[in-house]
Amino acid sequence: MTDESAQERHRRRMQRQKELVDARIARADQDCGVLIVNTGNGKGKSSSAFGMVARAMGHGMKVAVVQFIKGSFATGEEAFFRRFPELEYHVMGEGFTWETQDAEADRRAAMAAWEKAAAFLADPAFGMVVMDELNIALKLRLVPLDVVLDALQNRPIHQHAVVTGRAAPAELIEIADTVTEMRPLKHAFDAGIMAQKGVEL
Repeated sequence: MTDESAQERHRRRMQRQKELVDARIARADQDCGVLIVNTGNGKGKSSSAFGMVARAMGHGMKVAVVQFIKGSFATGEEAFFRRFPELEYHVMGEGFTWETQDAEADRRAAMAAWEKAAAFLADPAFGMVVMDELNIALKLRLVPLDVVLDALQNRPIHQHAVVTGRAAPAELIEIADTVTEMRPLKHAFDAGIMAQKGVEL
């Protein structure tokens, strides 16, 4: 087989692939906000959400971030994104529940965070609303699931919503447009390496 014929076979394969991809793109003709859920036990759920925050801001969107559970330690994303006036950033957790050891305080903090998130979800001025670790608050029943589902399904039509955290409830997965489950294969913490700035913090 000559190099020329190998190149021609490659060109034909890529042409077929391009036709398939182009056809899928042509069929995707709806322009609307999407509900994205990042879940699973692996690393990267919040990191992915903050990547979308950067993208949305790059397109001139007004963005809101509400962090549930988290709140007892400073993070690099908070330090960075607070520089931008077009971003509403609210850290509203009291820390992990095994640290707080106060179920009622956890519930109050989660409900305050949800009220803030719900206000953003009702406001068409916001192109994206990120609810970081909301899945944990739902799993622990700190926030009513039916109220969350209703707000997500009735948000402005072009608003994107991103929900992160382990153990996303089946009902949330059902109504989501895009769901990604992060699966851990290996993690530095298991080898005794502490959380690192720029990676976990």
